[in-house]
Amino acid sequence: MAYRITPRPNDERRAVLTRRIRLLVAATMAYNAVEAVVAITAGALASSTALIGFGLDSVIEVSSAAAVAWQFSARDAAVRQSRERRALRVIAVSFFALAAYVSIDAVRSLLGAGEADPSLPGIVLAALSVVIMPGLSLAQRRTGRELSSASAVADSKQTLLCSYLSAALLAGLLANALLGWAWADPLVALLIAAVAVKEGREAWRGDACCAPGGVAAAVGAEPEAGEDA
Repeated sequence: MAYRITPRPNDERRAVLTRRIRLLVAATMAYNAVEAVVAITAGALASSTALIGFGLDSVIEVSSAAAVAWQFSARDAAVRQSRERRALRVIAVSFFALAAYVSIDAVRSLLGAGEADPSLPGIVLAALSVVIMPGLSLAQRRTGRELSSASAVADSKQTLLCSYLSAALLAGLLANALLGWAWADPLVALLIAAVAVKEGREAWRGDACCAPGGVAAAVGAEPEAGEDA
């Protein structure tokens, strides 16, 4: 796998990037908290596995962002570095938990456990997320790469996943509302589960980092001379 080689930021630039990560994480957590409440409520009312799964993904997005916030709450660079691996594992386990729940519920729906009703609130929410989430993801990914933070990049991928899932969810909800294709809902839910497994595996291995040396540079290397210890 090829990695993008970026100049190592000096202490002043690192401090600026760290503050930016904290702000982006806070914005992500705030939006996803609202998104989770709306999606899970609307999904429960409409018996929509895809909407509930999307809401749970938002809950996981909050936990993922919280893990990154915990990592970057440390003032010392070496402490932040030592927390990287644990933050990545939290993100990965969150993906796997989402995939397991959504898969079981989607299969139950496909086997006749119940059909999803059309959901206008779900359609509006999915459309908003398609617009908002890509910008948040791009900003966090660029900052994480410059900072050589695998966990920040992994969290940005979780945010980008949310925008992809928003588009798939929107298509499924519209198909159900306009064409009466209730089966589209559990199929979208299974798509959510499949992508979550893929992203979880990458986060567990630390493949998200595109800095020099990959995750090894971010979490396994000793601080260089001149760095804070």
